[in-house]
Amino acid sequence: MLERLPLRGTLLNTATIVVGALIGLWLSHALTKDLLDMATIGLGLVSMCIGIKMFLESKNVLIVAAAIGIGGLVGQAIGIHSGLEAFAEWARGTLGGGETFNEAVVSTSVLFCVGPMTLIGCLQCALEDRIELLGVKAVMDGIASIFFAATLGPGVLVTAAVVLVSQGALTLFARRLSGLAKDKELLAETSAAGGPILLAIGFGLAGVAKFPSENLLPALVLAPLLVMLARRFTRGRPAGGDRGEPNLREENDTPFLADAIVRL
Repeated sequence: MLERLPLRGTLLNTATIVVGALIGLWLSHALTKDLLDMATIGLGLVSMCIGIKMFLESKNVLIVAAAIGIGGLVGQAIGIHSGLEAFAEWARGTLGGGETFNEAVVSTSVLFCVGPMTLIGCLQCALEDRIELLGVKAVMDGIASIFFAATLGPGVLVTAAVVLVSQGALTLFARRLSGLAKDKELLAETSAAGGPILLAIGFGLAGVAKFPSENLLPALVLAPLLVMLARRFTRGRPAGGDRGEPNLREENDTPFLADAIVRL
């Protein structure tokens, strides 16, 4: 019965976040403010490390830079940060919560939904009927939700609903996104574009500086598009140019990708 349940990987992930958040809320009453503050800083540092690791997967930082730059402009223009803050505020007014409620919703929603495991796991669940990757993600998110709920409060429970909707949508539209998971370059640059977003969240959690990191989310869509545009511009370029120049493409792809981005 369970094997035939649609979206079972996403449902498992959602359940572990809920359980982890409930455990974290229970533990929060036994911890002092100093301990909770220290745990929050630690979570911020870990988020930074994950962001750096994801960024280093990039094969060309120009793609990531363009995606982040343009994505930030798009996100600011359409008001992603304001929209998420309004949603978090509505949830806080409905469910009740402290001053860190909104930060919990926004930060954990991005952390739990950004990354290659989310995309590939949903595609595997839909196309191959496998939930192993989402199972691993479920365990990781469940453990993380314990600490986030203990430090930031009940807003993490709202994130469970965000994960259910976002991963459910990815699973339902899996066939249209299957090409992204099969193309290593597209996946690498998409993952790398998520790195600066997680790094910004880490800075906020650690108390270094707060950025409207949610406005950068369009970069996750722009990164694979820029890779495909770069390929289109560089495809068919003469090996040695018109004047017998050496074939630089074999030595370094950067000039051609930079040229393609400039033409955008």
